[in-house]
Amino acid sequence: MVVRPPYGFNESFFQSECITCESKACVTSCDEQIIFIEEDGIPRLDFSKSGCTFCEDCASACEANVLSLEHTHTSEQINAVFRISTEGCVAHHGVICFSCKEPCIDDAILFNGLFNPVIDTDKCTGCGFCLGRCPTQAISFDAIAMATYPNETE
Repeated sequence: MVVRPPYGFNESFFQSECITCESKACVTSCDEQIIFIEEDGIPRLDFSKSGCTFCEDCASACEANVLSLEHTHTSEQINAVFRISTEGCVAHHGVICFSCKEPCIDDAILFNGLFNPVIDTDKCTGCGFCLGRCPTQAISFDAIAMATYPNETE
C-alpha cells in the first residue's frame, strides 16, 4: 500500500483516473513538495523532508476530481499510521528531545514528563511532519487502506 494525498476517498479512483491525468497539477500545487508521481502515474506522499499542511491546494488543482473537498466523507486525514520506536527514540533513553513534538500540527505527540513520547492515534492525522524531524529516524509509518464509499459519485 502507498500513502496518498489527502482529500481522496477511493483508491480505485487514484488507479483509474490519475494514470490518465496529464497535468499532474496536484504535484505542482504542493508548496511542501511532498507529492510525487509513481512510475504508474499515481500520486503518493513522501514525508522525508516535510509534511502535509492540509492547505487544500492539491484538491483544488485536481482536474480529475480524485482529490476533492466536495465529497462528504473526505477529511484532513492521510492514510498512514505513525509510530515511535522506543528503541530508536533518544527521549525514551533519557535524552530531552522534542524534535517530533514541535512540528506536530495536531498536537498528537504526548510526553510522559520530559520523556517517553507516544502518538495519540485519535489526534494524529498522518501529516508526516514528525518523520523528517526525528534525528534518529525513530519514527516510522505504515500505509493503511483508504476507506471507500461506493455510494459517492465523482
